[in-house]
Amino acid sequence: MAFADSHPVPRLYLASTSPRRRELLHQIGIAHRVLNVPAPPGEDEPRHPGEAGADYVRRTAREKAQRGELAIRDQGLPPLPLLAADTTVILDGEVLGKPDGRAHAIDMLGRLSGSRHQVHTAVVVCADGRMFEDVSITEVRMRTITRAEIERYCDSGEPYGKAGAYGIQGVAAAFIARIDGSYTGVMGLPLYETAALLRRVGIDVP
Repeated sequence: MAFADSHPVPRLYLASTSPRRRELLHQIGIAHRVLNVPAPPGEDEPRHPGEAGADYVRRTAREKAQRGELAIRDQGLPPLPLLAADTTVILDGEVLGKPDGRAHAIDMLGRLSGSRHQVHTAVVVCADGRMFEDVSITEVRMRTITRAEIERYCDSGEPYGKAGAYGIQGVAAAFIARIDGSYTGVMGLPLYETAALLRRVGIDVP
C-alpha cells in the first residue's frame, strides 16, 4: 500500500511525507492519509533555466499534485481530495532548496546569516478534476549566526530535508529575529491559505 494511515476516517490525501505538514493538518482537525508520491530524479525538484523562484515553487506544487492524482488513479484508491505543497527559501532572487550534505548546509546557513529572505510555500488542492492553488510569502529576518553556531546546528541533524537548511519550529527558532507573514507557511503549510482551499472543495475546517 502506498500510503500510511494517519486517521481512521481520512478526508483527503496528503501528497507529502513531511511530518510538519501532517502535524499542521492535525492541528486544524483534518484527518488525512499520506500518499507517497515519487519525486522526480535528482536531489531536489529541478528548476528550469531562468525560472523565477516564485514560479518554481508554484510549478513544483502543481506537479506534486499531478503525480499524486496519477498515483490515486493507478492504484485504484478511493476518490478523495488531494493536497500538495512545496516550500522554498529565496535569497536575493536565488532559490535555496534542501541541502545535499553538511558542507552545503553550512554554506546555506552562512549565506542566510544576518539576511532578510523570503519563504514561499505554494499549496494545491485537487478534487473532482478541479485544481485550486494559493501561495504564502513570508519575509524572514535571521540574526547573524557564528560559524560555531552553524556547525552545532548541523550536528543536531535538523537542517537536512528542509528548504534553506533550517526549520523555524526547531532549534533554529533562536536564529529568527522577525517574520512578516505566516509562521505555519515557513513551517511548510500555511494554514490560513490551506483552510480556504479546503473549503472550496467542500471540506469544513473548524
